[in-house]
Formats: sequence, C-alpha cells, structure tokens
Amino acid sequence: MDIHEYQAKEILARFGVPVPRGGLAYSPEQAGYRARELGGSAWVVKAQIHSGGRGAAGGVKLCRSEAEVQQFAATLFGKQLVTKQTDANGKGVYRLWVEGASDIAKEMYLGFVLDRKSERIMIVASAHGGMEIEELAETDPDSLQRMTLDPAVGLSEFQARELAFKLGLKGGQIAQMVTILKACYRAYRDLDAVMVEINPLVITGAGDLIALDAKMSFDTNALFRRPEIAELRDRSQEDPRESAAGDYGLAYVGLDGDIGCIINGAGLAMATMDMIKLAGGEPANFLDIGGGASPERVVRAFRTVLADRNVSVILVNIFAGINRCDWVAEGVVQAYREVGMTIPVVVRLAGTNVEEGKRILATSGLPLITADTLAEAAEKAVATRMKSAA
Repeated sequence: MDIHEYQAKEILARFGVPVPRGGLAYSPEQAGYRARELGGSAWVVKAQIHSGGRGAAGGVKLCRSEAEVQQFAATLFGKQLVTKQTDANGKGVYRLWVEGASDIAKEMYLGFVLDRKSERIMIVASAHGGMEIEELAETDPDSLQRMTLDPAVGLSEFQARELAFKLGLKGGQIAQMVTILKACYRAYRDLDAVMVEINPLVITGAGDLIALDAKMSFDTNALFRRPEIAELRDRSQEDPRESAAGDYGLAYVGLDGDIGCIINGAGLAMATMDMIKLAGGEPANFLDIGGGASPERVVRAFRTVLADRNVSVILVNIFAGINRCDWVAEGVVQAYREVGMTIPVVVRLAGTNVEEGKRILATSGLPLITADTLAEAAEKAVATRMKSAA
C-alpha cells in the first residue's frame, strides 16, 4: 500500500527525520491560508498523488506570493495529473501540500528497499538526487552506494557513518546522516514497510540535512496489525477494479489487453499470461482467486474481470490442489447464468475432481469452450477473440 508524500513525512518526522514545515490543503483558499500560516516569502505547492515525476508533469511549483499559491492550486484541484509513472488516465489531484521553500545547496538520494535476492533490507544512496533511481542507475551508476543489513543486527553506527563518508559528507553532517539513516531504518522495520525513499535529501545553505520529499510503501499483508497505517489508505489513487477485488480477497492487477484471466495461483497466472502472449493475444489482467475457491468466489472473480469493458473473452485456467475442479466448474456455470454472459468463456481444468468438473461443464447446456492443456486454452482464447473482432 502506498501513501502520500505528506503522510510519509509525518511518519518519518516522528522517528526523527528532519522535514520542512508544511500544511495540507483541500481547496485553493486553504492553500493560500497555509502559505500565510507558514510565513516567509516563497512556498512550494505540491500535488499529492501516488506517483513520482510530479514536477516534470506540472504538479509542483515554487510560488512567491499568496495569490500565486491560490492560482496554482486552482489549476491542480480535480485535475488528472499524468506522469511518466501513471497510465494515460493519470491520477486525480484532491489534496495539496504547501511547505516553505528551502535553501538547497546540494541534493542526494536515499532509499531503503527489500532485496529479495539476499532476503535483507538494502540501503541505496547516491550523492546525486532529484531524479528517479532508474535514471541514476543509468546515467551515473558509479554514484550509487548499496549496503545490505543483517536483520539480526540491524543498522549499526559504523555502517551509517561509513555510508555518510562515501556520500562525501563532512563534520556535523555525518552525525545528521547517521540520525536520518537510523530513523528510516526504524520506520521501515517497525511499520512493516517495503520501501522508504527520500528524494531529494538536501543539504541546505546552512549545512543541514532535510528530507525534501518522501515516499513510503507498506506490506499489504501486514496491515491487519498496523491499523494506524491502514487508515492512511487513499482509494481515490487506486485502480477501482484492483481496490474492489482486494476487498473480496482476490489478487487482481489490471492490464491493457482484452483476454480476461481467472487463475488459481500466482505462478500459474504468470505462465498463463505468457502463453496468451505466445499465442498472439494480450491479457487484460492478472487475477489469482487463491486456494479453496468456492463457487461464490468464482462468481466474484467473473464480475471483477467483466468490470473491464475491454475484455472480449475470458480464460479460466485452474490446476486444482487445494481447490477442487467441481467447485470451480459450479462457479463458472453459476457466474455464466447470474451475470448474463455475452462474451465467450474458455475453461481448462486439471487436478482434484477434474472429471466431475468436466462433467458439470458438459451437462450445463452452456456454450462453454473447454481445453485440456494450457497451450490449447490460450490458442482457443486468442482464436475466439479474433473471430469476435472480425
């Protein structure tokens, strides 16, 4: 689960990371009030959306008067901001963050991520910030400093100081960096985060380190024990299909194709999408109905897939272990009748109770297309889609 910049800053500030003073605004008038409340002669107004690249997309601006703050805020509220990290529809802007302008002498990058290869937290840092980590890795790979942390030990003082030295910090800045690194590590560890990023982490003209921007993402599976984090969820920033599917325990990711997928198991779902591509088609989604899928759960999966208007055919691919093919077959038949299906459905069943599942499909009297193998199912789905398009 992602959260907004201002929420990440509030969390990191509680752990000891220095951040600029700012205020949240839900209207242009409130944005102007926040500027007046903060004082000073310059303010930065930032669109709060779950995406990077806001500045390049026109979602961040330095304003030098209260009137300019209100005018810029008025252009942002309700706008669908399209960045290089969003799709063509962009993300809706319904909140703004107004903070006092900072005197920036130097920008750096700092990130804490899960390194799945080593199964440890990895710190990624660079003496150059203000751009995405992918760009840094491509344009200046030598500037990236990486450090993995032993979960039994955590982040030690000497590791933090060593990283500060490698980033070229001196004097009191080293102590400040140690404080920031240890605070970020505690926030990551204590709140079940999967990513903490400060970009840029700036050195001000006075030589102080401040987190000018921040991002945090959390392990969705751990939210049950982090109610204070779960409350920060902003559904307006999520794909409504993915949000609705998650409410019913379905793992769903929307894609750009037109062949809807209903699969059990993430690995099988990935293999199915690969097979669809190999057959010349484009998957419309990733959907894992999970183990022990009841007929009602299968019906919900159908409704979720059909919420995408681009779907022209549905491919059901079940390899039953914990699941049972007869349950899934009953769900397919029930969904077909309840939903009033108007598009073709291709079904491939294998595993537990497969013969009974096939019998249920065959005696249903419905125009279901069956297949014995994954390759055959993908080919039939693609052929059916092309026939429908013609």
